[in-house]
Formats: sequence, structure tokens, C-alpha cells
Amino acid sequence: MASRDAAAADEVAVELLPFIRLYRSGRVERLIGNDTLPASHDAATGVASKDVTIDPDTNVSVRLYLPAAVGAGDKLPVVVYFHGGGFMVESAASVSYHRYLNALAARARAVAVSVEYRRAPEHPLPAAYDDSWAALAWAVAACGAAAPGGGAEPWLAAHGDASRVFLAGDSAGANIAHSVAMRAAGDGVLLPRAAIRGMLLVHPFFWDASNTMGAALEERIRQEWRVMTGNPDARVDDPRLSPASSAAAAPSLARLATERVMVAVAGEDFLAPKGRAYHAALVASGWRGEAELVENPGEGHVFHLQRPATAAAAGLMDRVAAFVASA
Repeated sequence: MASRDAAAADEVAVELLPFIRLYRSGRVERLIGNDTLPASHDAATGVASKDVTIDPDTNVSVRLYLPAAVGAGDKLPVVVYFHGGGFMVESAASVSYHRYLNALAARARAVAVSVEYRRAPEHPLPAAYDDSWAALAWAVAACGAAAPGGGAEPWLAAHGDASRVFLAGDSAGANIAHSVAMRAAGDGVLLPRAAIRGMLLVHPFFWDASNTMGAALEERIRQEWRVMTGNPDARVDDPRLSPASSAAAAPSLARLATERVMVAVAGEDFLAPKGRAYHAALVASGWRGEAELVENPGEGHVFHLQRPATAAAAGLMDRVAAFVASA
């Protein structure tokens, strides 16, 4: 009997390839994004990195990146970055993200704050949104002052410029960046102390209820969203997943708390139509900022992370670095 129960507990309950398997016992098996690199000095770029825990209660942390040859009085833009991975896999320490943030900090001459948020399904949404908001608030407070919890964070205190903050992310991380920017619009504490000068959404994970992408894919996204939220009744017209929705519950994109937005889409990415729709909806919303759409024909989802040495990846990095440097 005991062996039969053990075997049943080890049966797969949900499989979302290529991300995770959930077992009836509650065990979670992550199938990708498990390889990591420690914070260090990067010889190729000269960028230094370190990990800082910002909330011991939740164990939320950030990985900070400081470019080389920063003078004692130099103030740099602050890029708060949210990694992708479907809210379920990858981390700030993942090999691809560590390498990308080293390159981004060096090219953009910015202090980068890569957020290690809690992941679903153990911590369903809105945990990742709340952790990412907490990381932004911590970073802003740390620029030139003591961070919440006691003690000044020296890199941000000395070199972070709270008047030049950027939110950035890819895939699910781009979804988080949008959510954080919308939350900032209604916050009376953060914005008086900081200016979110721009938002970078690379291959954003957005969806809608249009049912235009084929039955199998539409059902797959619905299943993923139910796992991400921990809610078997979760709907894909949820404004967090479908910010361009015309649903009455969706907050107006006109409230977006930033001056500039760059949306990057890849031509072979099934999410590209949703990214284009977000850009179009933002432009039509009455938002008074500047929105730019960058397209990479023939490329797939997060190609810049998977093949960073290609000309297309280098070109996208040029656009990202220029976007930050222009503030």
C-alpha cells in the first residue's frame, strides 16, 4: 500500500514543456534554466557584480552590476532588469542573464539591478510582481541614501542616479516591467523620489482573449496562466496578461509611468503579434510618451540571449544601449 501511494505521488500532474513538470506530491522539476554563474568580476567587459539580499523574510535578492572605470563622483543610469522564463524558470544568476547583464552594464554605462524574484508555481503570481516592485523601491531608496532595512548599498549610493531609472525585461520579465510601471503610476511615494525615464520590453509575454493563434496554442497559454497564478479559474483577459485588453477592468495604458517605451519583437516568435498589439494600443491610448517598435525579422524568441554573438543580437544591444544612454 505504501509503495503504491509513493508511486502515485510521483506521477506527473502537469507538464509544461520545456519549462516544468509538477508531480502529484507537490514536487516541482525545472527542466531548463538551472545552470548559473556566481557574481564576479567579468574579464571580458570589466563589469563587477555582487548579490544583495533586499528582504530576508522572502529571500528576495538582486544582482548588481557596476561598469568599469567609474569615477568617484560619477552618477549613472539605473537599469532595473527582470529576467524571463515564464515566471517559472531561469534566475538572475542564470548563465545567459549574467552574461547579458554584464554586456548591458558595459555598453549602456549603467548600474544594473537584476531582480531575483520568487517563481511560480511554489510562489504564484502576484509574488513576482510584488518582489519586483519591492526591488525597484529598494533600488531607488539606495541611490544616494540608506536602503530600507538599514545600511547604505555603496554602489547605488555612490553611482546610482534616481532621476534616470529604466525598467527592462524579456518575455515574462517584460510583462513584469509593464506591471511595475503601471503600479508606479498610482504610487505617491516612489515617483517623487525617482524618474522612470524609459521602459524596455523585449519579446514581451502578453496575451489576449482573441483566440487567433490556433486552438492548441491558445489552450497552452491558458494552462500556463492557471499554473502561474495558482488559480484554476484564471482568465487570459486578466489585465496583467492582457494589458491591451478593452475589458472594463483593464487600467488605461495612458497612465503608464514613463516617458519612453521600446518594444522589441522577433519575427518568428509566436508572441510577436501580441507585442505589436501592445505597442499599437499604447500609441492609441492617449499616453503622451514616445513609443518605438523594433522588429527583427527571421529571429525567434529571446534570440539575443540564446545566440548573443550574432549580428542580430549585436544590433539589438546597440538599440538597447542607445535607448538608455540617451536619457
